[in-house]
Amino acid sequence: MFLSYAVVLATAVQCGEEAGGALCPGGICGWDGAPGGRYAWGYCFNEEVGCPAGYCDNNPNYPCYAGVNYCGRGPMQLSWNFNYGQFGESIGQKEELLQHPEVLKTNVTLSFMSAFWFWMTAQPPKPSCHSVITGEWIPSANDVSAGRLPGYGVTTNIINGGLECGHGPDSRVESRIKFYERYCDILGVSYGPDLDCYNQRPFSWGLLVESI
Repeated sequence: MFLSYAVVLATAVQCGEEAGGALCPGGICGWDGAPGGRYAWGYCFNEEVGCPAGYCDNNPNYPCYAGVNYCGRGPMQLSWNFNYGQFGESIGQKEELLQHPEVLKTNVTLSFMSAFWFWMTAQPPKPSCHSVITGEWIPSANDVSAGRLPGYGVTTNIINGGLECGHGPDSRVESRIKFYERYCDILGVSYGPDLDCYNQRPFSWGLLVESI
């Protein structure tokens, strides 16, 4: 039962943080004075704010289409052409997702499928978030030397480590932890070890792009 709680908690919390944390009437995100507090709210954005360009990697298997923007969309804010392509490939819609990634804003089923796909799928050298939170992932010697030990913090590293991990305290990481702790408290379960990634070397260290 604890394992089931852990999986649901970690998935929901990371999705909530990636999607902006909160949604209340009028589309205003949660804030400290909001009913229940800042961390009592759900999703906020179905697309990365501003939808910046530049999420195009030179990948012949998942080519970028002219005029198409592969910015973050959906509960996990799926981004980059190779992620849209791999997700599309897994459901037999590779070309559709590469040509029209914006469908994740309007198709609720596909949107949540993209989040589950990212959560469940390993992208070496990164393990899947699922394998980490269920305790199946065993860190290698390189992982240990990089400070990547089993715990919630590694899921943050997998998702956005290139921006949030390895440089000491980060407000985005702290926000993820606060959401996680809130739901753990509601269910009456422990937080587990290693919640942050402040001193973890990102999985993308030495690589060209971050995976999400």
